[in-house]
Amino acid sequence: MPASADPSDDPQLRQSLDANQQIVRGDRVLESGHVDMGPKFDNGNWRFLIHDDARKADPGASSVWRYPQQTVLHVTDAAKLPVPDNPAYAFIGAPPATPVWVVPQTQNPDVVWVGWNTQDPQVMQRIDRGITLSLTGVQGPGTVTVYLHSGNFGTPQILWDSRKPEPQPVWVDVNTHTHANWVFTKPGVYLLQLQAKAQLVDGSTVSDTQLVRFAVGAGTSATDALAASWPRPSASPGDPSAASSETGQHPDGTAASESQRSLPWLLVGVTALVVAALTVATIAAARSSRTRRRVFAARTAAGDDRTPADQPNADGGGNR
Repeated sequence: MPASADPSDDPQLRQSLDANQQIVRGDRVLESGHVDMGPKFDNGNWRFLIHDDARKADPGASSVWRYPQQTVLHVTDAAKLPVPDNPAYAFIGAPPATPVWVVPQTQNPDVVWVGWNTQDPQVMQRIDRGITLSLTGVQGPGTVTVYLHSGNFGTPQILWDSRKPEPQPVWVDVNTHTHANWVFTKPGVYLLQLQAKAQLVDGSTVSDTQLVRFAVGAGTSATDALAASWPRPSASPGDPSAASSETGQHPDGTAASESQRSLPWLLVGVTALVVAALTVATIAAARSSRTRRRVFAARTAAGDDRTPADQPNADGGGNR
C-alpha cells in the first residue's frame, strides 16, 4: 500500500487553481516563493509539471506551470539547519548538529517552498480518486529524505528516502495540496525522478515521469543543474539500464545488484583467461611441430621415408 500524504489543516495550504493558468517554456531558477509539483493536461496529454505560484508573493505577477526539464529549484544557504539531537531524526543520515539543507514543511520566505497538488480543474474532473506519486530514482552527492510531521513534536512520517532502491509510492487524493520537509545532506546538484500515475474516470490509466532538478547550496550552479543528466547520456530518464552513480540505483527505482555491478570485471577476467589458454596452446603446438620436423629430418637422413603422420608419437605410442 502506498503511503498517504494528507495535508494538515494549515491555512497556507488552502488554495484553488485557475483553469486558465498557462504552461510556459523557458529556463527558470526558483529560489524562493511557493512551488508545487503536480499533474496537468497539456494539449490533452497527462503531464507532471511544476506550478510556479508567483502571484502568491506578487499580486502583479502571473502564476504559471513550467516544464521540469527547464526548471531548477535552488535551495540556498538560507535553508541550512543543524540535525536535531533526537533519535527520531536519525533517518536523515547525518550526525546531530551537522548542518543540512532543509526545505521546510512550513514556509520560510527565504527558501523555495516545495510541495505538490492535485488541484488543476481539468485534473480534478478527470481522475477517479487521486494519484500515486512515486520517487523512482535519485542522483546526487548526498542523501535526500522527504517527511511530514504534525506539530512541533510530532513523529516524522518518512515519505521518500534516496537510500532505498525500490520505488516509493505516496497516495495523493484529488483536490489535495501538501508541503513536506525536504532534507539534503550535502550541497550539489540533485535529480529526483518522480512519477505521477492515475486512473481516469473513463477507466484508462495515465502516467508521466520527470526529473525534478535541485541545486543545493549557494555555491551550486543552476546552469549545472539544468545541464545534468543520468550517468549514461544516451539513456532516457526512464531507461532502466542507466544506473545512478551515487546510489547504485536505476532511474526506474530498481537496485543494481552486486552481480550486475561486478559483471563487467568478471567478463574482463574470463577474457584474459581465454587469451592466456590460447597462447599456451599455440606455443605448445608450435613446439610439437618443430619436434616432429626434427624427428622426420633425422629419419630421412637415415633412409626412413615415412611421413610424420606414419611416425610413432613422442611418447612411444602410435597415432590414434
